[in-house]
Amino acid sequence: MYDAIVVGARCAGSPTAMLLARRGHRVLMVDKATFPSDKLSTHYIHPPGIQALERWGVLDRVLAANPPPIAKFTVFVNGALLPTPPMEGVAYCPRRYLLDKILIDAATEAGAELREAFTVDEILMDGERVTGIAGHSRGGDRVTLEARYVVGADSHHSVVAKAVNAPKYRECEPLTAGYYSYWSGVPTEGAEVYVAETGGVLAFPTNDAQLCIAAGTAAANFKEYRADVEGTFMRILEGASPAFAARVRAGKREERWMGTADLPNFFRKPWGDGWALVGDAGYMKDPVTGWGITDAFRDAELLATALDDTLSRRRPADEALSAYQEQRDTAAIPVYEMTLAMASGGFLTQVAPAAG
Repeated sequence: MYDAIVVGARCAGSPTAMLLARRGHRVLMVDKATFPSDKLSTHYIHPPGIQALERWGVLDRVLAANPPPIAKFTVFVNGALLPTPPMEGVAYCPRRYLLDKILIDAATEAGAELREAFTVDEILMDGERVTGIAGHSRGGDRVTLEARYVVGADSHHSVVAKAVNAPKYRECEPLTAGYYSYWSGVPTEGAEVYVAETGGVLAFPTNDAQLCIAAGTAAANFKEYRADVEGTFMRILEGASPAFAARVRAGKREERWMGTADLPNFFRKPWGDGWALVGDAGYMKDPVTGWGITDAFRDAELLATALDDTLSRRRPADEALSAYQEQRDTAAIPVYEMTLAMASGGFLTQVAPAAG
């Protein structure tokens, strides 16, 4: 029997598994993907997330992948430069196929096991208590695996959350939709943000001397956007900043479009009898502020501490895991409320805090 099975091995799951394994627990990670592989993402790691990578001893590996440092965050609202406070530290925007593999390798080196290309078919339960998972590898037979805790780190569509019917709260419908891709030949000085009535544009440097550029609009416009991605994308850029749009036209798009309107906003109760949630499985918000990865790192540390206390019998499960929820919510709610305000249009006056 495992102490913990972590369903989902990316930015929330692999740090949780790594930290538990480092504390001597028997941990298994499962993921339907194989690694390295890409994923829809904001990419952005705020300074607190960088500090977490340093605490875990993996920052050097991330920096060795050569994402450029971001020490400046420039915001334009309706063409006017918006004064923003200096950044407190340096941010990075590594590609996910690099970052996720680094985190997974750190977890397996700590002793966690990994099963890639593994689909979870069922969350096993004994009454109200979660006892393990059943699933299969590609082309493989169904297997059952038992654990004292099953951790859902498997996105906002979490099979763990659905199986236990984890209650949602502070819920809000999707507010924005958008597409992004990667360009060469578009110079910037740090990250740049352009906000106008017609939509918002985020541009930040990433690996291979490329610039990731995202253009978002109201969720209600997604059908029209999807019907003409490139045309709509460039119209949003033109409306936000004709000068930046000209710079983009002078560059070259290097990869396919990635986008979605599947961006709900909610908190879920992140624990119960034999189960816990972390990352987007437990707390999901619009990507406009780019806090998803950084919040996932924070919550992985909080959850690993709570589960370690529980598994080691230092604290009762209810006490440790309710403290995890309280700590998560206390830290997350201010960013969540700011994000909703920005995503619903209030960003025309509230975009400045995103640089912090």
